[in-house]
Amino acid sequence: MSLRDMLLGLCVVTVWGFNFVVIKVGLYDMPPFLLAGLRFTLVALPAVFFIKPPKAPLRWIVAYGMTICFGQFALLFLSIYLGMPAGLASLVLQAQAFFTIILAALLMGDKLRWNHIAGTLLAAAGMLFLAEASMAGSASGGVNGLTMFLTLAAAFSWALGNLSNKMIMRDKSVSVMSLVVWSALVPIGPFFLMSWLFEGPEMIIQSLQNLNLTTVSAIFYLAFIASILGYGLWGGLLSRCEIGQVAPLTLLVPVVGLFSAAVFLGESLTPYQLIGAAIVIAGLGINVFGGRLKRKGLAKSTN
Repeated sequence: MSLRDMLLGLCVVTVWGFNFVVIKVGLYDMPPFLLAGLRFTLVALPAVFFIKPPKAPLRWIVAYGMTICFGQFALLFLSIYLGMPAGLASLVLQAQAFFTIILAALLMGDKLRWNHIAGTLLAAAGMLFLAEASMAGSASGGVNGLTMFLTLAAAFSWALGNLSNKMIMRDKSVSVMSLVVWSALVPIGPFFLMSWLFEGPEMIIQSLQNLNLTTVSAIFYLAFIASILGYGLWGGLLSRCEIGQVAPLTLLVPVVGLFSAAVFLGESLTPYQLIGAAIVIAGLGINVFGGRLKRKGLAKSTN
């Protein structure tokens, strides 16, 4: 991975890390499915009138839209709405990196290197430690079996979307921005249908009538910064680099997510949760840098 791509990856990390604070704030005055539906409406409209459709099979665009856009955010928004702390959600969601690497190896024939396996196992142990610490009467009262399951399911949906993105971007002529914009059309109907069925027309009307500057700002950030900018850069990285190099970078999102949640939302982690978070980040380090360090060691030994 080049220095330029590494810097772009860090930009995505920052945008997506703060995104969890914005989601939490947006959900103060709006239910999850309605908030998500408005987000992707703004991503798609009016941009689809100015950007040509991506030159990719419709089935893959729909698959991308239903996994990255609908599945991931329906589950994540619901989890945070039910009480999952924003900072902790930013960490648990990064299980997508492990799911992505494993699914890419099983379904796409990507090579699993020793550092991928070691990093994944270490980070998975950190996730388990974190889950037990969080659900054992910690300060994060919104953490329970349901919210943890919803967040992990969101991570799995994101991983499936990464594979769809990889299939689409094999054609180098496909525009990343056109994919982001046109795939956003896919979840709009499902989100508003879910909102109508489970949140009810009264809550929808009340939320729209009581829109305030904070909620509107949250929707704009989610649509234009987190989605269009973030996924535009992310899709480009996946198209240029090995999926095993790109996916683990998002494990740095919790660093921004946990810090920003502490600063802006007053969330905090117990010592045991901090240990679990540190183990997960250590897994990232092995995943991303382990192969490079081994090659340097071999190079020195041969000189």
